[in-house]
Amino acid sequence: MKKYLAEFFGTMFLVLLACGSAVLAGPEIGVLGIGLCFGLVLVCLCYCIGNISGCHVNPAVSFAMLLSNRMSFKDFVWYVVFQLAGAAVGAGFLYWFTEIGEVPFKFGGITDNGGVVNTIATNVCQPGVSQGMALMCEILFTMLFVLVILGATDARKGFGKFAGLAIGLALGLVNIVGIPVDNCSVNPARSFGPAIYSPNAWPDFWVMVVGPLVGALFAVIIWNMLSKRNPEEI
Repeated sequence: MKKYLAEFFGTMFLVLLACGSAVLAGPEIGVLGIGLCFGLVLVCLCYCIGNISGCHVNPAVSFAMLLSNRMSFKDFVWYVVFQLAGAAVGAGFLYWFTEIGEVPFKFGGITDNGGVVNTIATNVCQPGVSQGMALMCEILFTMLFVLVILGATDARKGFGKFAGLAIGLALGLVNIVGIPVDNCSVNPARSFGPAIYSPNAWPDFWVMVVGPLVGALFAVIIWNMLSKRNPEEI
C-alpha cells in the first residue's frame, strides 16, 4: 500500500506544483519557467519517493515498466488508479485557488480557442494546432521521455544516483518544446486531473492518452533494441 500512496501523493504534487507554475505564476515566468518547474518538481519527487514506488507518477511510465517486465499487471492497475486519483486532487486544489482568488490576481494556464475557454493548464490543442499535430508531438516527446527513464534506471546501464536528475531534465525539456502545442502532456494522469474541472478539454483528451501510451510502447521497443547485449558481452 505504501507504494500506491506514494504514487497518489507524488502525482498530486506533480499536478499541483507543475501545473500550478502555469496557473499561479505563468504570466510572470513564461514557457521556459513553466517547463523548468515541471522538471524540478519531478527531480524532487524522484529523490523523495523513488525508493518507495519508483516515482512513476505517470500511467505512460507505468505502462512502459509493465511492458519491460519491471512491474506486475496488478501493480500497474493500482498505480494507474492512484495516479489518476492524485491528479484529480492536485487539480482540485488549483481549481479551488482560481475560485477563491481576487480579480486583480493574474492567473495563467488559460487557453481561449475561438471562444472555447479552458483553465488550470488543461492539455488542449492551442490555437492553430490540429489534433494530428498534437498527437505526433505527444508520441515523440513521450518516446524520448520514457526512453530516458528506461536508460537512467536500467540495472546495468543506469545513472545511479543521477537518474532522478536526468529524468527531471527530460521532462523539463519536452515541456519547454511542447507547451506551445498542447500545454504538453506526456502523462495521461496530468491531463486527466485538470480536465475534470475544465470540461471543454475532453474532446482533446484522447490525444493525451493515446499519444503517451504509443510513445511509451515505442520507447520500450527502442530501448530493448539498444540494450540487448551481444553474445561477446555476456
